[in-house]
Amino acid sequence: MKQTTIAKKVTSVGIGLHKGEPIRLTIEPSSENTGIIFYRSDLGISFKAEPKNVVNTQMATVVGNQKGYISTVEHILSAINGYGIDNIRINVDANEIPVMDGSSISFCMMLDEAGIKNLDASKKAIIIKREVEVKEGEKFVRVSPSKSPKFDYTIKFSNPIIGTQQFAFEFSKKNYVDEIARARTFGFLKDVQMLRSMNLALGGSLENAVVIDDNKILNPDGLRYENEFVRHKILDAIGDLSLLGAPILGDYTAYAASHDLNHKLTLAILTDAKNYEMVSIDEQIAHEYAKIFA
Repeated sequence: MKQTTIAKKVTSVGIGLHKGEPIRLTIEPSSENTGIIFYRSDLGISFKAEPKNVVNTQMATVVGNQKGYISTVEHILSAINGYGIDNIRINVDANEIPVMDGSSISFCMMLDEAGIKNLDASKKAIIIKREVEVKEGEKFVRVSPSKSPKFDYTIKFSNPIIGTQQFAFEFSKKNYVDEIARARTFGFLKDVQMLRSMNLALGGSLENAVVIDDNKILNPDGLRYENEFVRHKILDAIGDLSLLGAPILGDYTAYAASHDLNHKLTLAILTDAKNYEMVSIDEQIAHEYAKIFA
């Protein structure tokens, strides 16, 4: 199985969640073994999508360095991971990825338009060799050995509209598009009002998030899935784990997790070489892996 990139450059424009201003987003083909690279065209700086370049996880996953950063990278990374793309360059002219409709389906559509191209080098994957868990109180994230990746996520909110939701998802490109990609980010009206008082979430609206009041959903069209909230958490996790630099062959399980716990999990995996093995996908593994990205 070969590494992939996209076949052509594609551009779109969307609103930034926090500043509320238009952002130009371009995804470009990249050569083998370069990974996922973010480029700030307004600053002329770039940084690789990898755990050591994560600079903030408070409200979103933020990558950067002392010269600049790009916020809310998890949704586009989720789509790239869902499509099994190994090498790509992501250009933006601002400090965040446009929020689009709050899910990753717009990025999937961009990838569909760009097409996927095989490269000469062999595809790499991270095989999880033993269980790795990060826990904070009752919250936890965990990866464990598995021949086919699965994501099993449980959330628990006091708000009755959300409550406790659990969803188990077998990772494949088709399942990702059908079951995960359209799940939108969500927030509470009281939090939106607080954030706007801090000049944040200025671009947030019912067009790009599910907004919840005390006991109702404010979006006129309601939910896209009955359990859209937990599905979006899986969407985020797929994006956050892509920062490992290669798809993982292992199961992911989470309870009441966050971007911060996902980031700490990637660091924990890489801390000990006994936790994982980076492999080039040979014929035996490729037979199993081909089903994932068919």
